[in-house]
Amino acid sequence: MNTIDTIIFDLGGVLIDWNPEYVYLEEFSGDRKKMQWFFDNICTNDWNENQDAGYPMAKATEERVALFPEHETLIRMFYGRWVEMLGEEISGTVKILEWFIKSGKYKVVALTNWSSETFPIALDRFEFLQWFEGIIVSGDEKTRKPFKEIYDITLERFNITAEKSIFIDDNLRNIEAANALGINGIRFKSPEQLIQQLKNYNIHL
Repeated sequence: MNTIDTIIFDLGGVLIDWNPEYVYLEEFSGDRKKMQWFFDNICTNDWNENQDAGYPMAKATEERVALFPEHETLIRMFYGRWVEMLGEEISGTVKILEWFIKSGKYKVVALTNWSSETFPIALDRFEFLQWFEGIIVSGDEKTRKPFKEIYDITLERFNITAEKSIFIDDNLRNIEAANALGINGIRFKSPEQLIQQLKNYNIHL
């Protein structure tokens, strides 16, 4: 096994809790079935990810309203109340990040699907984002995970050897794309699970 010298963290769902339910569950009076229908058909994950890849949020909103005018109020909430969807740090993972930083043995960077329009809000709120050697933000790069280009950008910009790195992400699709490039991947489910998985790479917290 190659000696690991670089850790690449995803942010949303790994270090930062983000969930549109924080806004919409109340709007749907707690009806999860109706809320899920809205996410599956109107403000979909694919639609939101397009903005993560650099598409302007205002333009995306107007286009969606034009398609589904009967849902205008709910559509405008998605980015109008985005800050309310941003939860707290996932403290267990932040402690793991801190361990990597303090050990001094690893290059530690982040790779996130995040709109360049909203990422400054997270930067201002979460002090630990300053700990990274660098952060690749999809909205700045005009591409996103799981496309090969954003992984290539990450490897090149920080002079990372794929086989000597571990990428931690909560989305299996993104892990599989990293694996295809030779990057070791851990699908994040909980801080406790991550600690156990890291032992497979002889990393003992």
